[in-house]
Amino acid sequence: MGEFVTTQIIEAIAEVEGTEPEHLDIALERYVSTDAIRELATHDSDSWRLQFETQNHVVQVMGNNAIIVDGEQRGTFT
Repeated sequence: MGEFVTTQIIEAIAEVEGTEPEHLDIALERYVSTDAIRELATHDSDSWRLQFETQNHVVQVMGNNAIIVDGEQRGTFT
């Protein structure tokens, strides 16, 4: 689960941008620890939320597997 969450965050941001993930010029590592995201995604509890900002978006990743970009759920991670 943890390995794919960062990819799914990128996909959610790409959806908002109206482009394919490979066309995004974004490195999540510039904005948040991707190791922390992966560790939270595999955490035993689901009562957590991580929010961070990129240059153009506010992203929330939640323990209930939701990925929210700019206040709107854009996907889930598995």
